[in-house]
Amino acid sequence: MTFTQLEIFSILARVGSFSRTAAALGITQSAVSHAIKQLETELGVSLMIREATLATPSEAGARLLIRANDILQQREALLQEANNERGLARGTLRIASFGATSSLHLLPQLIVRYQHAHPWVEVHIDEGIDNVVTQWLLERRVELGFVVLPDDRFDTLAIAADELVAVLPAHHELAAQSRVAATDFHGQPFIRTSAGSGPHIDQFLATAGSIPKTLFHFEQLSSMLGFVAQGAAVTIAARLALPEPPSGVVYRSLQPHKPRQIGLAALNFKRLSPAALAFVDVARKMRFETKTACATAPAAD
Repeated sequence: MTFTQLEIFSILARVGSFSRTAAALGITQSAVSHAIKQLETELGVSLMIREATLATPSEAGARLLIRANDILQQREALLQEANNERGLARGTLRIASFGATSSLHLLPQLIVRYQHAHPWVEVHIDEGIDNVVTQWLLERRVELGFVVLPDDRFDTLAIAADELVAVLPAHHELAAQSRVAATDFHGQPFIRTSAGSGPHIDQFLATAGSIPKTLFHFEQLSSMLGFVAQGAAVTIAARLALPEPPSGVVYRSLQPHKPRQIGLAALNFKRLSPAALAFVDVARKMRFETKTACATAPAAD
């Protein structure tokens, strides 16, 4: 068993394609197939399920992938420690982001500060919804990830405060209120999203027995805001994920207030590579501006 075989296995599981794995590593597709076959022979189990052009981890492969990723992370940490001993701050850092909240509001500032201090560390960022990010952390596909706190599965560092807000057409009757209650959404044309804040929104509404009329399911914030601006529906979203209100849209705080806290997470801060520890240190020293919903109702036209 070699580190190269484990790396090929890890990348294949991530991208799901022998050809894309070969392209990512700059080797031939047959070399990828050979490495996986050798690893399967040595371990005595089938690691991948091959279906046409798609490759996914088998049940055993998914369990062993966690071990493989852990070995690769510790190898990277070892190499970074050795580089540090020689006065070279080099290495690779993998981070998971859960969308607009972290990708647009938090990461740009963090990355600029981090790369200024550590220009020879190569940072890779993968984006997914909240539960995908936590899965990547648990599978050790990434060292660090942004999560909504609390989450007892990880070591965490709180870095930003956020809140859920009502997203309303500017001339909607609810826009005249400084705060919008869960019951105000009952029966309203509503937009739902599969983004990570979905369960928190569902809980907010269910606690009050509020049942909106869900007409639309959108993945993209731009789609949601476009329909809200046209007066077609209302919705709820995380404030940090939202841009400044576009024309025809207003944001209002919820009643009761629905805060959420964003944190940087790892399986174990004590086992992080030097590159990851340095990123956590940068995040600890930064202060992020908290966006809030406009609490002032607009004057009547």
